[in-house]
Amino acid sequence: MNALKPFLAARYQSGGRGPAVFDCWGLVRAVRHEVFGLPLLPSWGEIDPDDKRRLTHACSAEAKRFTPGAPAVASIATVWRGALCIHVGIVVNINERLAVLETGKRIGTRWLYLDDFEAQYLKVVYYS
Repeated sequence: MNALKPFLAARYQSGGRGPAVFDCWGLVRAVRHEVFGLPLLPSWGEIDPDDKRRLTHACSAEAKRFTPGAPAVASIATVWRGALCIHVGIVVNINERLAVLETGKRIGTRWLYLDDFEAQYLKVVYYS
Protein backbone atom coordinates (compact mmCIF):
# COMPACT_ATOMS: atom_id res chain seq x y z
CA MET A 1 0.00 0.00 0.00
CA ASN A 2 2.89 2.39 0.70
CA ALA A 3 3.98 2.22 -2.93
CA LEU A 4 0.50 3.39 -3.98
CA LYS A 5 0.35 6.44 -1.67
CA PRO A 6 1.82 8.92 -4.19
CA PHE A 7 -0.71 7.76 -6.77
CA LEU A 8 -3.62 8.05 -4.35
CA ALA A 9 -2.59 11.66 -3.68
CA ALA A 10 -2.55 12.50 -7.40
CA ARG A 11 -5.27 14.60 -8.99
CA TYR A 12 -7.20 13.77 -12.15
CA GLN A 13 -6.28 15.73 -15.27
CA SER A 14 -7.12 14.87 -18.86
CA GLY A 15 -3.91 13.77 -20.56
CA GLY A 16 -2.12 13.61 -17.20
CA ARG A 17 0.97 11.39 -17.21
CA GLY A 18 2.25 12.14 -13.70
CA PRO A 19 3.77 12.55 -11.31
CA ALA A 20 1.05 14.61 -9.58
CA VAL A 21 -1.74 14.42 -12.20
CA PHE A 22 -3.09 11.48 -14.18
CA ASP A 23 -5.98 10.47 -16.37
CA CYS A 24 -7.09 6.83 -16.17
CA TRP A 25 -4.60 5.51 -18.75
CA GLY A 26 -1.78 7.64 -17.34
CA LEU A 27 -2.39 6.12 -13.90
CA VAL A 28 -2.46 2.56 -15.26
CA ARG A 29 0.77 2.91 -17.22
CA ALA A 30 2.61 4.65 -14.35
CA VAL A 31 1.57 2.12 -11.69
CA ARG A 32 2.41 -0.84 -13.94
CA HIS A 33 5.86 0.61 -14.56
CA GLU A 34 6.76 2.30 -11.26
CA VAL A 35 5.15 -0.10 -8.77
CA PHE A 36 5.27 -3.43 -10.61
CA GLY A 37 8.42 -2.86 -12.69
CA LEU A 38 6.71 -3.71 -15.98
CA PRO A 39 7.64 -2.10 -19.31
CA LEU A 40 6.26 1.39 -19.80
CA LEU A 41 3.31 1.27 -22.17
CA PRO A 42 2.75 3.90 -24.90
CA SER A 43 1.50 7.25 -23.63
CA TRP A 44 -1.59 7.83 -25.81
CA GLY A 45 -1.61 11.24 -24.08
CA GLU A 46 -2.93 12.95 -27.20
CA ILE A 47 -6.27 11.14 -26.80
CA ASP A 48 -8.90 13.07 -24.88
CA PRO A 49 -10.39 10.61 -22.36
CA ASP A 50 -13.85 11.84 -23.42
CA ASP A 51 -13.21 10.65 -26.99
CA LYS A 52 -14.38 7.09 -26.39
CA ARG A 53 -13.94 5.99 -30.02
CA ARG A 54 -10.24 6.92 -30.01
CA LEU A 55 -9.89 5.49 -26.51
CA THR A 56 -11.38 2.21 -27.77
CA HIS A 57 -8.97 2.18 -30.72
CA ALA A 58 -6.01 2.66 -28.36
CA CYS A 59 -7.36 0.02 -25.98
CA SER A 60 -7.76 -2.47 -28.82
CA ALA A 61 -4.21 -1.77 -30.02
CA GLU A 62 -2.80 -2.39 -26.53
CA ALA A 63 -5.02 -5.43 -25.87
CA LYS A 64 -3.16 -7.33 -28.62
CA ARG A 65 -0.15 -7.45 -26.26
CA PHE A 66 -2.15 -9.00 -23.43
CA THR A 67 -4.36 -11.97 -22.64
CA PRO A 68 -7.89 -11.49 -21.28
CA GLY A 69 -8.61 -13.50 -18.17
CA ALA A 70 -9.15 -13.51 -14.44
CA PRO A 71 -8.03 -10.43 -12.54
CA ALA A 72 -4.53 -10.57 -11.03
CA VAL A 73 -2.16 -8.02 -9.55
CA ALA A 74 -0.99 -5.64 -12.33
CA SER A 75 -3.85 -6.63 -14.68
CA ILE A 76 -5.46 -3.81 -16.62
CA ALA A 77 -9.18 -3.52 -15.88
CA THR A 78 -11.01 -2.26 -18.96
CA VAL A 79 -14.57 -0.99 -18.66
CA TRP A 80 -16.93 -1.39 -21.61
CA ARG A 81 -20.23 0.14 -22.64
CA GLY A 82 -21.32 -1.86 -25.63
CA ALA A 83 -18.39 -1.92 -28.06
CA LEU A 84 -16.71 1.14 -26.50
CA CYS A 85 -13.94 1.08 -23.91
CA ILE A 86 -14.92 3.90 -21.56
CA HIS A 87 -12.42 3.58 -18.70
CA VAL A 88 -9.38 1.69 -17.41
CA GLY A 89 -7.91 0.92 -14.01
CA ILE A 90 -5.20 -1.32 -12.59
CA VAL A 91 -5.52 -4.30 -10.26
CA VAL A 92 -3.61 -3.94 -7.00
CA ASN A 93 -3.41 -5.79 -3.69
CA ILE A 94 -5.02 -3.98 -0.75
CA ASN A 95 -5.11 -5.76 2.61
CA GLU A 96 -4.46 -9.12 0.90
CA ARG A 97 -7.45 -8.62 -1.43
CA LEU A 98 -7.57 -7.65 -5.09
CA ALA A 99 -8.76 -4.12 -5.77
CA VAL A 100 -8.75 -1.71 -8.72
CA LEU A 101 -6.97 1.62 -8.56
CA GLU A 102 -8.65 4.18 -10.83
CA THR A 103 -9.00 7.89 -11.46
CA GLY A 104 -11.62 9.99 -13.18
CA LYS A 105 -13.09 13.49 -13.40
CA ARG A 106 -16.00 12.81 -11.06
CA ILE A 107 -14.38 10.25 -8.75
CA GLY A 108 -10.82 11.49 -8.36
CA THR A 109 -8.24 8.83 -7.55
CA ARG A 110 -9.46 5.89 -5.48
CA TRP A 111 -9.34 2.14 -5.10
CA LEU A 112 -12.25 -0.27 -4.82
CA TYR A 113 -12.24 -3.98 -4.03
CA LEU A 114 -13.06 -6.01 -7.15
CA ASP A 115 -16.71 -6.67 -6.25
CA ASP A 116 -17.30 -2.97 -5.60
CA PHE A 117 -15.47 -1.94 -8.78
CA GLU A 118 -17.42 -4.40 -10.92
CA ALA A 119 -20.70 -3.26 -9.34
CA GLN A 120 -20.00 0.27 -10.67
CA TYR A 121 -19.84 -0.85 -14.30
CA LEU A 122 -21.80 -3.13 -16.66
CA LYS A 123 -18.83 -4.97 -18.20
CA VAL A 124 -15.23 -5.26 -17.01
CA VAL A 125 -12.57 -7.24 -18.88
CA TYR A 126 -9.16 -7.85 -17.30
CA TYR A 127 -5.96 -8.11 -19.32
CA SER A 128 -2.66 -9.55 -18.06
